[in-house]
Amino acid sequence: MLNQAIPDFELPATGTRQFKLSQYGGTKLVLYFYPKDSTPGCTTEGQQFRDLYPKFKEAGAEIFGISRDSLKSHENFKAKQNFPFDLLADTEELACSLFGVIKMKNMYGKQFRGIERSTFVIDENGLLRQEWRGVKVPNHAQALLDFIQSI
Repeated sequence: MLNQAIPDFELPATGTRQFKLSQYGGTKLVLYFYPKDSTPGCTTEGQQFRDLYPKFKEAGAEIFGISRDSLKSHENFKAKQNFPFDLLADTEELACSLFGVIKMKNMYGKQFRGIERSTFVIDENGLLRQEWRGVKVPNHAQALLDFIQSI
């Protein structure tokens, strides 16, 4: 998928908006997939993106968080954490399938389908420039910012 165009897709976004990939031509996009709203790792990850958001904007990038949670859950999470970026509700796993982020996971000895924490950078021309899979939260947002600033 690297250096290839990402097919257009559309998802409901916080703030009663609709996200459509094709509307962001000319903008670098950071799409970060996370497992669940208001969980410790996902909260920390979102806070790091929030804190670096002005620098992402200076570098010409927009950030969107994506999970399978409902729009209502996203609205609460965004408000509670003061996220300046929108969260996208992928309840039908449209984008999750497109980016291949659904994996079998284990928790307390039980297997379940869930989102593997992953981040994708799409350039101004709609090409996938970089992907991170199995993301570890510490320092990820800063490493991503460094990459964005380099392209």
